[in-house]
Amino acid sequence: MWEREKVIVLGHRGYMGKFPENSLLAFKKAIEAGADGVELDVWSTKDEKVIVMHDETIDRTSNMKGKQKEMTLEEIKKANIGMGERIPTLEEVFEALPESALINVELKDKDAVGEVARIVKKNNPERVLISSFNVDALREYRKFDGETRMGLLINREDVVPLIPKLKEELNLWSINIPMEAIPLLGLEKTLQAIKWARSLGLKVVLWTENDELFYLNDSLAKLKGLFEVVIANDVERMIEYLSSLGLR
Repeated sequence: MWEREKVIVLGHRGYMGKFPENSLLAFKKAIEAGADGVELDVWSTKDEKVIVMHDETIDRTSNMKGKQKEMTLEEIKKANIGMGERIPTLEEVFEALPESALINVELKDKDAVGEVARIVKKNNPERVLISSFNVDALREYRKFDGETRMGLLINREDVVPLIPKLKEELNLWSINIPMEAIPLLGLEKTLQAIKWARSLGLKVVLWTENDELFYLNDSLAKLKGLFEVVIANDVERMIEYLSSLGLR
C-alpha cells in the first residue's frame, strides 16, 4: 500500500491546519480532502489503553489538565479537544478511517508498544508505518512485530551516522527527515544526506512543524525525486503544490 508512483500525502496529526489535532474529525477530514492517510502520536494510559495524543500531558490540546499516563481512559474521555471532539483511542482511529487509509503511528511512549503491536496486527499491518525518535521504543516494538514498516524520525545530526546499523537492526523502511534541516544545515548538505540515505535503500519521509518550510524558496521542488512521503498540516495546499510539480 505504501509503494506508489506518486508522492504519498499524510495529514500531520490529521488535518491539523483546520481541525483539532489528533482528533477523529481531523483524521476523517484529511482523508476527505484527498490525503492518502494520516500521521498520529500514541501514549499509554494508566489502565494501559493506547490513546492518540502528541504531548506528555493533555494540557495544551484540551480543556483539562494532567498526564495521560496517570489517568484512566474513562477520565481522559471527559476532556474536550475542540469542536466537541474527544481524545481518541488508536483502535477508534482504525475503525473510523477507510481500509485504504494509510496510518503512520508515532511512538511517544515505550510502555505503549506491546498494545500498539496488538492493535496493528488486528488492523492490517500493510497500511501502517511505525515511527519514533526513540530508538529504544523502536527496538521494543520489534520484539512484538518484525514485519510492519518502520521509520526512524530524525531530529539530531548525531543520529545520522547510526543509520546504516539501525537500518539492519530494525529493518527500517524509511528515515523521516524534518524540513528544518534545510535552514539548519543548508540545502546542499541536506541533499547529500538524503541521497546517501537513499543509496542505503531507505525511503524518505519529509515532515515539519511549520508547513511554510515546504514552500520557502521552493524547497520541496528542489528535493523532487528524493522523497516518497510528505506529512503536512494543510493537506489541500500540499496536494495542490505536488500536483503542480507533477508528483500527484
